[in-house]
This record gives sequence, structure tokens and C-alpha cells, in this order.
Amino acid sequence: MSDTNHTNFGRGTLAVHAGVEPDPSTGAIMTPVYLTSTYVQDGVGNHKGYEYSRTHNPTRSALEKAFAELEHGAHGFSFASGLAAMDTVLKTLQPGDEVISINDLYGGSYRLFTTVFAHYGITFHFVDLSDLDAVKAAMNEHTRMIWVETPTNPMMQITDISAMAQLAKGTNARVVVDNTFASPMLQNPLDQGADMVMHSVTKYLGGHSDVVMGCLVTSDEEWADQIRTLQNSCGAVSGPMDCFLVLRGLKTLHLRMQRHCENGEAIAHHLAKHPAVAKVHWPGFPGHPGHEVAARQMHGFGGMVAFTLADDNMDTAKAVVAQTKLFTLAESLGGVESLIGHPATMTHASIPKEVREKTGVTDGLIRLSVGVEDVKDLLEDLDQALAHATTGRG
Repeated sequence: MSDTNHTNFGRGTLAVHAGVEPDPSTGAIMTPVYLTSTYVQDGVGNHKGYEYSRTHNPTRSALEKAFAELEHGAHGFSFASGLAAMDTVLKTLQPGDEVISINDLYGGSYRLFTTVFAHYGITFHFVDLSDLDAVKAAMNEHTRMIWVETPTNPMMQITDISAMAQLAKGTNARVVVDNTFASPMLQNPLDQGADMVMHSVTKYLGGHSDVVMGCLVTSDEEWADQIRTLQNSCGAVSGPMDCFLVLRGLKTLHLRMQRHCENGEAIAHHLAKHPAVAKVHWPGFPGHPGHEVAARQMHGFGGMVAFTLADDNMDTAKAVVAQTKLFTLAESLGGVESLIGHPATMTHASIPKEVREKTGVTDGLIRLSVGVEDVKDLLEDLDQALAHATTGRG
């Protein structure tokens, strides 16, 4: 498919075929795992396109091509983790540059911004990106990047990607979108005017909780050259076996995302009627402040659901997450199995309490990564856990 125009295919067809060609030497339909560190050269400088596996590896090359095709971009890059991908993007900045980021941000991203790159003279502004006036107020001649998460982790805030691209147009700022929660099946930021897309591949793209990886995709030639140089120079690349596992996982991405969306919708509506729940955070509700934008720029509302308990109490929240049987208490998200977490003490513990609570990440907030199990079993699991934690019955 490398020479095939991806716009000719539907998302499901693309998920199955992106980046993969039959092996020319054997006809193997799956890309082989090239477990090699180096490559024989016929003479000095005379090689077959591969010299050293930090720089290039055939398995990784196939996956990077798949990332690019899935996100409708020209260049894909694979990294050892999502944070390694972020680290590489931020290394294209210079001291004195400024970044505008959303105020409801994954804790690891916030930590990387504030405890690492802030020390190198880069200033970060955390604002509500749905408030265009606030974004305009934060922008100045030093702004070089607008970092978008949409939907956000964990409050499911929605940012209008096209609006961010319009604000950046004609300035020196470029728009990067963390598309992890949506996946390329539900959202394609480059089509909305973004300059680069980032994924924690660990999540939906891998989809089976067995790989840690990140990726970047762009059609900006200059930026791609910078990223390629940094990827090789700094070396935070993904290994060939991990690349193989993700190539395999991508083939069912469209099927998995369909089921994640279906189950997520059922659970969101069920929890919205539960007496122990004060509020459900899910962009599929017409009353969600970002619903209209999400409906326009997404192909579905995803399998991530967060909810705030009626008593907004940490002890109650801990009791709920400890009581579920199918929803496993664990970090991460996007796998076929359902996970449950307590953001205040887990994924967002690195964000100061007064900062996270401003966006709604309170002690009584619980986050669900809804898997692909039978939804009846998932609903029963949540009901018994909520009953046990709030009334002592279950």
C-alpha cells in the first residue's frame, strides 16, 4: 500500500492494510520481525537502505508508514513511549519560546512540561482552549506551539482543532494534537489543519496492553527533517518486536474502536441515571459543552468515560475502584480489557491538587477505559461496585 493513495480507502480498509506489503523475499503477508542491530554493506557506503537499527529498521519503517497513512500524513515516526515522542517534539523549541497548552492535561505531559522543559527556558501557559479569547490573550511573538489534547484526560474536554489552526495561521506557532483518546479511527487532526499528531501508541493503537510506544505524524517537510534528526541523534526508538505487535494490533483497530464506542455510550448513559453519580463526563451527551465540536470533528465519541461521585469523596472513590471485578484497577487505557482508575492519586498525581481541582479532577472523580467485553457484564460490575461502596451492599 505504500504507493496507494489512502484517500481512496475507508478507515477499516486502511487499518488492515496501512504500511504493510508482502515480504519481497518470501511473500510473507505480515512484515517480518527484523531482530538485527546492523546490516551488511557490499562496500563502503553501499547498502540496501539500512545501516544501523537505531536509524532505520524494516519492521519499524513499515509501522511508521502505517502511522502516516492512518493519520493522513506524509511522515510517521515511532518512539519508545508517548513521552519520548513528546520529548522529541519539544526539543525542536529554543530557550525563550512559549507553548500554550490545555489546562486539563495528562499528568505525564504536565510533568514533562513543568519539571523538565521549563528549566530550559521554555514557558508554558495552561489555558482553557475552548475559550478562544483566552488563547488569543496568551499568544505573543514568542509563541511557537499550541499543544492540544482532545478529548482531554480525564475530563473529556473538547478543543476545536480547526479553530486552533486558524489562530496559529500567519504566526510562528504550530499546532500539535495529542490524539491518543480518539485514535485515527475517530479523529484526524491533520485534516483539521493541525501541523503534527502525537499518540501514545501504548493505548488504542497497540490495543492489547502489551506494548509501550509513541508516535508522531506530520506533513510538514521541515519539521519532519528535524524530528528525523532528533530521533536518530537521541535514540529513543521502538524495538522491532514491539513494532510487529503494533502492526498486528492495527489490523483490528476499526473493529475495536467501534466496540469501545458502543460500550462507552451504554455505560455513560447508565451512569448518568445512577443515584451514586453526580455527573458523567462524556462528549456524546448533547449537554456536554464540547458536544457540537466533537460531533463535527470526530467519527464517534470514544470509549473513555469519567464520572464524579455524588459525595465527591476519596474514600468512596477508592472503595469503588477496589470493588470492581471486570474493570481492573490499573494505569493506562485503550486496551481490549476494561480498566478503572482514580486520577487524583494515579494518572494525575503529579499535578498539584489546587491545579487539577480547577478543571474538575477532584477526589471523587473516577476514570473508565471501557473495553470490548459484553456490555451487560460491565454494567453489572459497575452497579455492584457502586452499591458496595455507597451502601455497603453488593
